[in-house]
Amino acid sequence: MSSTNKKKKVTFDDIAKYTGFSKTTISRYFNSPDSLTLENQEIISNALISLDYKENKVARILANGRTEFIGIIVPNLENHYYSEMLNRILLTYEHFGYKFLVFIGNEQEESERQYINELLAYNIEGLIVLSFTLPSRELADLQIPVVTIEREDRYVSSVNTDNYMGGVQATSLLARHNCDILIHINSTATTPDLPSYGRIRGFLDICEEKQLEHRLIYADLSNIFEETQASLSNVLEELDTAYPGRKKGVFISGDTHANIFLNLLIRKYGSLPDDYLIIGFDDSPISREAVIPISTVGQQIDKMAYEAVSLLVDQMDERKKRRPVPLQEPIHKVVTPIMIRRETTERA
Repeated sequence: MSSTNKKKKVTFDDIAKYTGFSKTTISRYFNSPDSLTLENQEIISNALISLDYKENKVARILANGRTEFIGIIVPNLENHYYSEMLNRILLTYEHFGYKFLVFIGNEQEESERQYINELLAYNIEGLIVLSFTLPSRELADLQIPVVTIEREDRYVSSVNTDNYMGGVQATSLLARHNCDILIHINSTATTPDLPSYGRIRGFLDICEEKQLEHRLIYADLSNIFEETQASLSNVLEELDTAYPGRKKGVFISGDTHANIFLNLLIRKYGSLPDDYLIIGFDDSPISREAVIPISTVGQQIDKMAYEAVSLLVDQMDERKKRRPVPLQEPIHKVVTPIMIRRETTERA
């Protein structure tokens, strides 16, 4: 005869007998814990530990429709900011216990709508959107909690960097280095309704306040490397032609693009010329790993990711209560950036 060491599966009936509660009460603990007193919740929780209860998640999903899944839509992963933000969001599983389903939008409206429909079919409990393709009005109509990060957010809750302060920090640092001209390079896609437009406003305000010679350049900073490289190559040629020998402080709206610009300079001159200072934005890994570490405005990406998931979980938990109180207005959280000085501005 063969024997087995498999442990008997603990059932709701076992938990009920152990605690003295009815099976109905045990079921309420899993499906509607807010309907129980905190004391009874604690008694059942301790019983689960003592009995070494292993939850059947599939059965629980079928019973209450809650999947513990959060959907995520990101524009692309070529930009190191998005890949690092996604990485940090996924790491919040250890704290909140929610799992994630991820789609890459690639700035295609119909594709993103299809992806969202796919996510809703999986009965996600909430959605985090980094892509800026679909308007927040449309996202607010999805009937599930939505939190956005660094995009237009009029009708939904959001977590953003204080982009204006970041623009002020970067521009002020370049000004302290006595640059002859300050240049800010941003994307042609950056419009006033986007949080990142604050970087432009911060740059312009400091330049005008201090009466500094400056120039704002819009470039094609797409998610296709070859197109972005060609666009920044044209910008470099334009700057070299217009300001030969003058000390140029270049603030670029994104570490990925700052690194491309840095590489173009090194390919052309063999090193970073003395008349160029460079500051990026994000503090994504590429800024630290670049051939010459890049000064950057740190977005505190880990904190932003945690705050976004926390804000979403609060809304999802509220919906599970017997008498949920829906948000009257979207909540907008703002994270303070930190100026990080590295070799592209702090050379000896």
